[in-house]
Amino acid sequence: MAFDDSIKQLMRWQMTGSAEDHPTAVRAEWRDREGERKADFPTGRPTGPVLSRRLTKALGEETLVRAGTLMPLCINGVEQNEHRLYVVSQVVDCLNVELSSEPDSLTGRIKKSVFRPEAVPADLPAFRIPQYPMAVHWNGWAADILARELGEELEVRLIWSEDPGLTPHPDPWGF
Repeated sequence: MAFDDSIKQLMRWQMTGSAEDHPTAVRAEWRDREGERKADFPTGRPTGPVLSRRLTKALGEETLVRAGTLMPLCINGVEQNEHRLYVVSQVVDCLNVELSSEPDSLTGRIKKSVFRPEAVPADLPAFRIPQYPMAVHWNGWAADILARELGEELEVRLIWSEDPGLTPHPDPWGF
């Protein structure tokens, strides 16, 4: 799936937080062969995860909306609800900036994130942080559900953990 320029409004809203920048519609198109099964998580960027109806059910729509909204997409010119854009509105200041790497000046990506455990919103499936507002961070339990449902279709990259036995990915946002 590829977004058109309408995704820029989402990115602008993520940066500004302004109600006037909040997206009202996002358009995309499938970039697969005709008749091919549509991916359940056709997301190629951390800005706007797209979830199929099956994944929305697995994660729980009531759970997802605690952190944001599920917005219908206009795909190939047709608005539909089989796949929806997950617009995460919860921005949580939980990054330990002293122990984390500086955000990249061009992309905002943070190569090494260290969170303050007491501030991480563990009850939410996903959240964003002020230091990198254009990236959706999934909590471990939600990532586990996605991994269980998607299997090899999804690469889960650990960004941070309190568990010293777990090693974060060396470049979690690099693709």
